[in-house]
Amino acid sequence: MNKPKVTVIDYGVGNLLSVKRGLEKCGAKVILTSDPKIILDSSRVVLPGVGAFSNAITTLKSLGLVEVLYELAKRKTPLLGICLGMQLLLEESQEFGLSEGLGLIPGLVIAVPNQTISGEKQKIPHIGWSPIENSHNKGWENTLLKDNKVGDSAYFIHSFMAVPSNPDNLIAECNYGGIRIAAVIGKDQITGCQFHPEKSGEVGLKILRNFCAD
Repeated sequence: MNKPKVTVIDYGVGNLLSVKRGLEKCGAKVILTSDPKIILDSSRVVLPGVGAFSNAITTLKSLGLVEVLYELAKRKTPLLGICLGMQLLLEESQEFGLSEGLGLIPGLVIAVPNQTISGEKQKIPHIGWSPIENSHNKGWENTLLKDNKVGDSAYFIHSFMAVPSNPDNLIAECNYGGIRIAAVIGKDQITGCQFHPEKSGEVGLKILRNFCAD
């Protein structure tokens, strides 16, 4: 049986080894690379990321990978953005001033509020396990969450959050101090996870397995 091949974009941002190990647990053969040709020849691509939005997008541009990501979207190649990688999919971010994103999914990245909905102070970054909930009572049947259940907990660590312009692009949310945070977004063959599926135990492995299988 041939192993599914997954390419993880290595652009110096993010914990690539944990993503690689998570995908390998799902039976994938994983390639870590920043080579545009290899990425364009891939059938599945992961865009990881940890750190500052502006630094990440600058690095992608310098490596000629922004155009590569646009071409992947045009070809409808399955693409999974993780944490900062998810935020980069949107049009712009307010982190350290306004920075332009990839614009593959319409929307904005804003700071996670440092107060709860009732005005109490809450810790930033949002770190730890939070249940994921469906958005607008939409089912997950045709998404990477199709084997997950509402209420499954995933591991988050972030100070900024995605706000998609189109509610149809919002697949799952979590609740942090009464604030609704986008946990999973998607459009066509593009999916973004704010949490780390590779650090979320069986809940995250189900998502990665579906990504490898689709």
